Amino acid sequence: MNAVQRYICGRLASALPVLFGVSLLAFGLGQLSPGDPAEIMLEGTGMGMPSAEEVAALRSYLGLDQPWYAQYGLWLRRLLHGDGGMSYHLGMPVFTALLDRLPVTAALAAAALVWAVVGGLGLGLAMAYLHGTMWEQMVRGATQVMLAAPSFLTAILLILVFGVWLHILPTNGVESAAGYVLPSLALALVTLAMTAQLLDSQLRGALSSFYARVARLRGLSEGRVLLVYALPNAMLPVAAMLGNFFAAVLGGAIVVETVFALPGIGSLALDAIHYRDYPLLQGYVLFLGAIYVLVTLAVDLLLARMDPCILPGGER
Repeated sequence: MNAVQRYICGRLASALPVLFGVSLLAFGLGQLSPGDPAEIMLEGTGMGMPSAEEVAALRSYLGLDQPWYAQYGLWLRRLLHGDGGMSYHLGMPVFTALLDRLPVTAALAAAALVWAVVGGLGLGLAMAYLHGTMWEQMVRGATQVMLAAPSFLTAILLILVFGVWLHILPTNGVESAAGYVLPSLALALVTLAMTAQLLDSQLRGALSSFYARVARLRGLSEGRVLLVYALPNAMLPVAAMLGNFFAAVLGGAIVVETVFALPGIGSLALDAIHYRDYPLLQGYVLFLGAIYVLVTLAVDLLLARMDPCILPGGER
């Protein structure tokens, strides 16, 4: 087994306890939530208030009259067979409901990642190249404003400017690709600014390094030193931060999806809270944890590809 395979096996092994903890959290969420799931399910049928006998019969059928550890074992066994339960208010399997909403959230996350990468790299390179000038201070000030503005305020301002005043972009729904422009921008601005500032900090260190000074002595221009030598060495922490951002957005951006009326996973979780749909909420928490673990694993493998020194036994 080579170093890459050992690294992958180690990361997978470390992910299993995390997934187990997430499953316990999701199960505990349903156990500690107010109300009786059996009674909520029967009330959702629209046939009036259920009798105590009907509630007791359904509790027995669902295994809710057993101790919590027995319920957890039954729930976990169903999960391993791909059964996340039925949504109370949607009347459909939980995983089906989540997968139906996933394409919208995935497209939103991908668009936000593009904003963060392109804008963050552009502003970060600009601050490093313009270091010590008035233009650098202006760009840095812009990133500070982006960091200070909460996403819901940014979303409202974007709607006012581009939707209400200029009428050039849609402000709700995803009937076309243009519907993702404003929500993805509102979602990405804070990470865009963080990426720019982190990249600027990393580039400054790289530009003052020995290899950068040698490159200048060889007659290379400052722009070439910046792009060819400094940028690749500064990308490792930036890639890690962008990967974590993408994983978080894939779990659903509740505020942005609500403001722009997007039918994504975040708005589905909000509906689950509103309707006290505990199976759907449990599935959402479990799905969020699994997505975060898998994307983080993929990012770690990408970082190991970028810098083999991360691998066990790697040397600088």
